Amino acid sequence: MSTAIPLSIGALPAARWRVHLAALGGVALCILLLFHRDVADLARLWWTSTTYGHCLFILPVVGWLVWSRREALAELTPVAWWPGLALVAAGCGGWLLGEAAGVAAARQFGLIITLQGAVVTILGPHVGRALLFPLAYAFFAVPFGEWLEPPLQQVTVAIVMPLLHLSGVPAAVEGVLIHAGPYYFEVAEACSGSKFVLSMVAFAALVASTCFRSWRRRAVFMGVALVVPVLANGVRAFGTILAAQIVGLEAATGFDHIVYGWVFFALVMAAVMAGGWRWFDRAPDEPAFDPAALPAPRRYVAGPLSAAALVVASAALFVGWAATIGGRSQALPPQLHLPDVPGWQRAPLSERAPWQPFYPAADHNLIGRYVDGRGHAVDLAIAVFARQEEGKEVITYGTGVLRESDRWVRVASLAPIDGGSAMRITAPGPVQRVVVTWYRVAGAVTASPVMVKLATLKARLIGGEPAAVAVHLSAEERQGQDATAAIRRFRAALGSIEQVSGEVMR
Repeated sequence: MSTAIPLSIGALPAARWRVHLAALGGVALCILLLFHRDVADLARLWWTSTTYGHCLFILPVVGWLVWSRREALAELTPVAWWPGLALVAAGCGGWLLGEAAGVAAARQFGLIITLQGAVVTILGPHVGRALLFPLAYAFFAVPFGEWLEPPLQQVTVAIVMPLLHLSGVPAAVEGVLIHAGPYYFEVAEACSGSKFVLSMVAFAALVASTCFRSWRRRAVFMGVALVVPVLANGVRAFGTILAAQIVGLEAATGFDHIVYGWVFFALVMAAVMAGGWRWFDRAPDEPAFDPAALPAPRRYVAGPLSAAALVVASAALFVGWAATIGGRSQALPPQLHLPDVPGWQRAPLSERAPWQPFYPAADHNLIGRYVDGRGHAVDLAIAVFARQEEGKEVITYGTGVLRESDRWVRVASLAPIDGGSAMRITAPGPVQRVVVTWYRVAGAVTASPVMVKLATLKARLIGGEPAAVAVHLSAEERQGQDATAAIRRFRAALGSIEQVSGEVMR
């Protein structure tokens, strides 16, 4: 009898872990099934995107981080905890907002937060604190950071141009196009270094947590890990352009892709790691947390099965809400027509510099060329969506003025024209165009992508016009025609964008 009691007590935490882990596993499976579309989108991006290829390694790293804490975790007793449902609701709410606004990253972050909330609800806040870094590190599994590409393109250009001048290579720049020697180089999104920076940030966060104790040293290491890849990418781009002057464009760019993809990033990562090595102040076998400092909660505890059922029910409630609000659609006529514009006549589209916006999921795509009495030409393009939903959005990556891998490239942003966002684009030839863009969403006209998302969110959550319209005016830059001036005259004759977009849908 004297030995049976300690054995039964010692076996109790292990038995509770089995029950709670089984409940957590079932809940996680249900959540992944409820949000299966977002899970599939994440997996596709991990596998196919060169920018987010590092995300493939995040979940295995999270698993390793949890496994490395297994001995200390065994000293804790899991306890289901009601307040964890607030984190589940926050995650599901974020997912719902992303679903309503058509923002994939918001849905995916919401999915991660929902899973984190399930851990805290079913295992308890003390276990959640013990797993704080692994749970937080899971955020790197979400593809984010597209907004970094434009500023990083400009930084790369700012690094490359002085180096080219110092090396004696004649070079000029327009936007993200560099004319160096006999060649033109585009500092495209893929060359901005964003994938390099994002991968390095994920790597640096792991190193900072596992190799440093001092928060100051962690911050310094993270700062260095951000700056070094940006500078290194600029040097790499310069090296590619310089090599093209020596060995030719095809050989230089082919070598650059091989070196950058397989060698350069590894060398920079190793250099950053080596540079911080001497300041590592955390032993490899040092425990990640002290189990004695994380007592189990005594209030708001619950049974694991009831807590699991409430987590699943909460997630299902938000998914059902999204299905209910996302079904409205604007009634559109079977055929739409471009408007007549006083003082301008219809003419064939340009064969010298053909362009049209890319909206493959729109219910209607219209484009036409108008010419005035002086021979000045302006193109009017309109895309109409009866409603917006996943894969059918007026603003999404790779659509709009420029499609992915397009022959047309943005070279500069211009001053707004009558509230519309304006840009200059160029294509081989070289030929240039000015394009001005407006959107009508939920009955309001704007040129801001952020306002488009907010208006879409409002319309889908609390009601409003479900349709969305994109309106583009474009003109070629050519001898005898100022594209911006031609667009301004056409815009004045066309009338208000709100009226035009509304009439097109009727």
